[in-house]
Amino acid sequence: MSIMKLTATTAAIALTATSSFARDNVQVAGSSTVLPYASIVAEAFGENFEFPTPVVESGGSSSGLKRFCEGVGENTIDIANASRAIRESEVAACAENGVTDIIEVRIGYDGIVFASQLDGPDYTAFEPADIFNALAPKVMVDGALVDNPHTMWSDFNADLPSEDILAFIPGTKHGTREVFEEKVVAAGCEATGAFEAMIASGMSEDDAEDACLAVRTDGRSVDIDGDYTETLARIDANTNAIGVFGLAFYENNTDKLKVATMSGVEPTTETISTGDYPVSRPLFFYIKAAHVGVIPGLKEFAEFFVADEVAGPDGPLAAYGLVSDPALADTQTMIADEKTM
Repeated sequence: MSIMKLTATTAAIALTATSSFARDNVQVAGSSTVLPYASIVAEAFGENFEFPTPVVESGGSSSGLKRFCEGVGENTIDIANASRAIRESEVAACAENGVTDIIEVRIGYDGIVFASQLDGPDYTAFEPADIFNALAPKVMVDGALVDNPHTMWSDFNADLPSEDILAFIPGTKHGTREVFEEKVVAAGCEATGAFEAMIASGMSEDDAEDACLAVRTDGRSVDIDGDYTETLARIDANTNAIGVFGLAFYENNTDKLKVATMSGVEPTTETISTGDYPVSRPLFFYIKAAHVGVIPGLKEFAEFFVADEVAGPDGPLAAYGLVSDPALADTQTMIADEKTM
């Protein structure tokens, strides 16, 4: 896609024709990780601009992008928040429904952390192999790939507590799940030799990669389809449990949670910005370009979101936990020029 004025598209012309009936507020949905950042910006936008405060909903990255791709018009959302990049299949689904011009905005970076009750067991250091050994349905034991026999963390790592395995992980509709799978579970599968054993057993490489991402279904790994507040509630009710959170959520709940290192690195804004922490990811939002100039305040909201005083290293989003994007100036120019993917 290229830089183009939106009135040149059929969708924009059709939408503009009914602009007198268009709603007067920006509508946003998607990632629970991006939700608090978007909510902070929406509130500040409503206070500082002559536009209504944008409506921001959660539901997960996949859910938000699905709604985003439903079509063009005032009955569809303007922005989808995502804790992962949009997939090619989603771009195709958008195009089938007339959403052909999309502006991708990277707002900064976040890290995925493993946290537990502040006064709970001593979960202070994990490797990807530990998470795989705890949660995978099949693991390596004495050189063989077997059904996971582990019931306690100490069963496979004597340095971990002798506590029952219980982990609350992001559900499959969350962008956090994809990063959790790729950067932790898949890495653990390779590190333990399970991936190689799957190939040796006759699996194709693609099937082995899929098998590496599976989690056990005996109640020791529990998908959380809600946001991080639900995960926190589960941790509160289960002393021995660990949960997967975004760094920002953890940093705003240090009175309730403690965090573990991953591969010997503590998750902090600094270790994420330097790339030292191994489980970090960019955060995005996607703008429906055909709505710019039609839905009041849409472009202004997007520009405000990535302004230096908001998303820069000294802004309120950084204070909440966002790792500011070094390429923020490029993003600002892209939005100003309405540059699409």
